[in-house]
Amino acid sequence: MSGSVTRFLGGSPAAVAVKLFIASLIVGVIMSTLGWTPMVIWDGVIRFFANIWELGFDALASSAEYLLLGAAVVIPAFFIIRLFSFRSRD
Repeated sequence: MSGSVTRFLGGSPAAVAVKLFIASLIVGVIMSTLGWTPMVIWDGVIRFFANIWELGFDALASSAEYLLLGAAVVIPAFFIIRLFSFRSRD
């Protein structure tokens, strides 16, 4: 059991606990200096994905607009070309 825990943690549990304690202390000092809290970071992540979501729908709306603009020219041109090619076969 101890060997599998050590292998999973990447070292002895005591050594890993000390490393995590030191890393947490350093990160906590840096975050406090920058005025970051876990809630600020979480809100930033939520806003990031919300902006990506909104940009995605804006891109879809733009694509639909381009599709309609192109269809306004392509579809009548297609029918005109088909009409002329149909008449030329007769």
